[in-house]
Amino acid sequence: IRGMIQAISIETGISVLAVVGDGMAGTPGIAARLFEHLARGQVNVRAIAQGASERNISVAIATPDATRALRVVHAGFYLSAQTISIGIIGPGHVGAALIDQIAAMQQRLQQCGLDLRVRAIAGSSKCLRASQRLDLGAWRENYAALPTVATSDLDGFASHVHAEHLPHALIVDCSASSLVADHYADWLDAGIHIITPNKNAGSGPLARYQAIRGASANGAARFRYEATVGAGLPVISTLRDLIDTGDAIVSIEGMFSGTLAFLFNRFDGSQRFSELVREAIQLGYTEPDPRDDLDGRDVARKLVILAREQGLAMDLAAVAVVSLVPESLRGGSAAAFLQNLAAMDAPMQALLDQAQAENRVLRFVARLNAQAEASVGLLALPRDHPFAHTRLTDNVVQFTTRRYASNPLVVQGPGAGPEVTAAGVFADLLRVAAHLGAKL
Repeated sequence: IRGMIQAISIETGISVLAVVGDGMAGTPGIAARLFEHLARGQVNVRAIAQGASERNISVAIATPDATRALRVVHAGFYLSAQTISIGIIGPGHVGAALIDQIAAMQQRLQQCGLDLRVRAIAGSSKCLRASQRLDLGAWRENYAALPTVATSDLDGFASHVHAEHLPHALIVDCSASSLVADHYADWLDAGIHIITPNKNAGSGPLARYQAIRGASANGAARFRYEATVGAGLPVISTLRDLIDTGDAIVSIEGMFSGTLAFLFNRFDGSQRFSELVREAIQLGYTEPDPRDDLDGRDVARKLVILAREQGLAMDLAAVAVVSLVPESLRGGSAAAFLQNLAAMDAPMQALLDQAQAENRVLRFVARLNAQAEASVGLLALPRDHPFAHTRLTDNVVQFTTRRYASNPLVVQGPGAGPEVTAAGVFADLLRVAAHLGAKL
């Protein structure tokens, strides 16, 4: 056999995983299914052997991957639950609502063979961890009892979530931090799935966005961000479906802020504008600093996300934004702004009076066309306009395309509040679980 085989080498630290079963013989696709699930679990196969009886497939893998590989294969062939190690960043309004929704659904999901194992919850100065799983019924008390630290160790957090003994790792970023988004590409490269309502990743520096999308496209880890634009509404997935089926986007118009929708659906002259802003704050519809809603930048970020989804290389600076916040109130603290909020009443009332005199309504609208011309600002719309009939915190997005030219496609529904945003994040989480093989 001289010359028929290559040089023989010896490698250490190798384990053999064997899949054995009488049902394998003559059944197409068993080997493909095995290797598909090993790949999704980020397990590299070093060598392969299959018995002539077709009742055994053996793979050589690195010993540190052995436990994860065994769990991945068991879950892939439904011999055990599909387990996902989860870390949640940002236990604020949306993050807390998501944790509560996962806790409420755990028993039902386990009946479907899905084990969502929340093992870490991190804020800017605290991190709650568990080797197996956190008690989601007492996470608030346990998190509050933790001492604060100067900065959060995001690398340590990710390493904990990406445990070798668990088949899949997933991080949910419910923060609004650009620093967290800086880690996305590295986490995806490491095989950690990412789900987020954080708009910074999709609207921040273009180079970072391209690195994130590249890491997601080149590896096995998924990047899901539906909730960045429409909370729980299927805005990004609708746009993606239009593009993937060959439609051409002519323009996108929308009311992308549930906060501003609430304000202008209610602003009819019966209450001062400042009173409505305070009401929105009490209902939890606004950011901690309401200027983050009123200045239109949050809406502009969503428009940039939709532009990039179409392949347009757009930055925030390209969006023409007309802020509602007077120049005199743009500086200083949030507390100082709230003390002087009444300064907005007169100019806002003047705009309302003019709109009503023309039989129009005020709506805060974002617009984007195929030439990458983008604008965000307050418009006086005719009363028969689709945006004139929204309710409460409704977001509404109108897609004008080659197919939907004379009658644009409209997506509409609640666009503010932690519960609906968390539900959108949860839906993305379940989509990743289904991709990994969960039978939902």
